[in-house]
Parts: sequence; structure tokens; C-alpha cells
Amino acid sequence: MRFESLVRDRGRLFWMLNIGGWSGYTLTAWLGALAHEKPESYFAVIAATAAVGFVVTIPMRYLFRWLWTRPLLTLASTMLMSCYGIALGWRLMHNYLYYFWVKNAWYPEDFMDYVSGVMGSFYILLCWSGLYFGIKYYQQLQEQTEQTLKATAAAHQAQLKMLRYQLNPHFLFNTLNAISTLILDGANDTANKAVSRLSDFLRYTLDNDPMSRVSLGSELDALDLYLEIEKVRFGDRLIIEKLIESPAEKALVPSMILQPLIENAIKYAISPSEEGGTLRLSARVQRGVLVMQLSDTGPGLGNGESGHKSSGVGLKNTRERLQQLYGDHQAFTLAPNEPTGLAITINLPYEEGDA
Repeated sequence: MRFESLVRDRGRLFWMLNIGGWSGYTLTAWLGALAHEKPESYFAVIAATAAVGFVVTIPMRYLFRWLWTRPLLTLASTMLMSCYGIALGWRLMHNYLYYFWVKNAWYPEDFMDYVSGVMGSFYILLCWSGLYFGIKYYQQLQEQTEQTLKATAAAHQAQLKMLRYQLNPHFLFNTLNAISTLILDGANDTANKAVSRLSDFLRYTLDNDPMSRVSLGSELDALDLYLEIEKVRFGDRLIIEKLIESPAEKALVPSMILQPLIENAIKYAISPSEEGGTLRLSARVQRGVLVMQLSDTGPGLGNGESGHKSSGVGLKNTRERLQQLYGDHQAFTLAPNEPTGLAITINLPYEEGDA
């Protein structure tokens, strides 16, 4: 995290690298002078040369900022010319100080001696420029990557919320119609109970973040609200059986992951039959995997028009949500139920913790 914050703070990063780079140049030149047994006055030349080099690279930074948005040909040509021009003046200063301080004011007759070694200085400034643009490109790449990740995460969350909030309007219509019938029949207590359950269920669906996870026990409590509403509609035609092992109740699952499946089962397995049917919900933990299964006694998958639709909204949304949240670390399978009906099995990594 410290490195990331340092990279983002461009001003501080520049000064730290520039000071560190020229300090390294000074140390390297000083060690080289020791190896060649240079006089003490030569160390003053090294210090002055490094100081001037540090100073001249400061305006280069602002020049390169301006060049960053220019065409590549303009950037490259201006960079090369500026590096060579600055290197020429920098080397002229170095050689002058060398002749004045080390050679005791002995000056050469040929002017070319004053600019000897300019290519070495040019290469140093060229390396400085390469590092500057390399670091600047890395910073830009990091910013673009971060923006891309934020955009992907936003799209990911939007898709999950869309899948999560696709409430079936038929459920609300049928529930309100059943409540209306109860009121007309004088069953006001039952109607009031159904309204209360509907209110609690809708509050739960809207209050819970679709990105969050809840314990399976909490999910089953909310599911009971939904099933009590459906029991108002179907009465004894709807039989619910649960087999939930104690460790499975602590497992974390996506909020409202089972409700669309049960809604789908009621729509295609219970509602078309005059006798109704049975829904069985089981959950267990097996080798670090939470295994949840929902089965019904309906006509099964694709058995005529009354059978489950494998591309139905409930099944499709659940499959897409699991894929978005867990990737390949999940399984969503459909299989025939014995003796009749459909069995839906969900395998998720077993995790406990704060919801």
C-alpha cells in the first residue's frame, strides 16, 4: 500500500527518485575517482557536476510534461535535441571546472577539449529521460487499469442487482388477489396475516444488498415468509418438507438465492396440479462444500407445456448470479426427481463468518 500511494503521489516520487539518482551518480563517480587515485580537488568537480545535473533535470521534467501529449515524432525529436543541448552545456561546465580546479587554471588550446566526453553526458540524460517516460507510462497504465477495474466492478454489481431485483409481478398479483378473496370471504384475520407476511418479505428483499451474503439459517427464515404467503394461496395443496443439517445453517449464501427456485417450482410443479404437490428442501455440508437441493413432485423438466422451463427467469437468474459471484467454484445442476418431478442441486464453497 505504501508503494501504491508513493506511485500516485507524482511530485514526491519525482523528488525522491531524482535525489536518489544523482546521489547514486555522485557515489559511483566518487568510487571511480578513488580507484584511479584522483586528487582531492577532483571530488569537488564531481559534487558540482552532480549538483548541476540535478538542477538541469528539473526544467526537463516540465518540458517532458508538455511533450507527453504531443505526437511521437515531436516528443522523440525534442527529447533528443534537449538532452544533447543540455549535455553539451553540462559537459562544458564539468571540463571548465576540471581545468580550473584540478589542472590549476591550465586551459587547453583546442576548444573541442572543453566539450570532450559530451556523448557520455548525453547518454546519462538519455537514460534519465527514458526512466522518466517509463515511470510516467507505468503510472498512466496503473490509472487506466484501476479505472477499468472500477468500471467492471460497477457493471458487475449492476448486473447482480438487476438479476436480484427481478421480482415476478405474477407473484404480487396472485398474492394480492388471494388477499382480496380472503377479505371478501370474511377471513380478515388470515388476510391481515398474509399482508403482514408480504410486507415483511418485501422489506427483506429490498433491504438486503444483493452483493452481500447471509447465513443459510437467516435465508431460510426469510424463505418461510414467502412460503407462508404461498400457503395462503394454495392451502393444503402445498406441502413443504425441510431437511437442514445444523452445520449447513451457518454457511454463507447469497441473499435470496433460493426464493426464485421455489417460485419457479410452485409455478410449474404445484400450481398446474389440482392435487398440488410437495417441495423438499435439503442442505448439508460435505467435504468443505455446501450442498443444497430443492426437489418437487411435479411433471419434471420439459414434460409437456406444464413442465419446468430450463430457460425460465428463476433458473436463469440464479445460474447467472452464481456464475458472477463464484465463477467456476460452484455447480448448478438439474436432474429428474424420483419418482416424478425435478431436483435442483447447488454446490457452493462452505464458508462461515459475519454476513
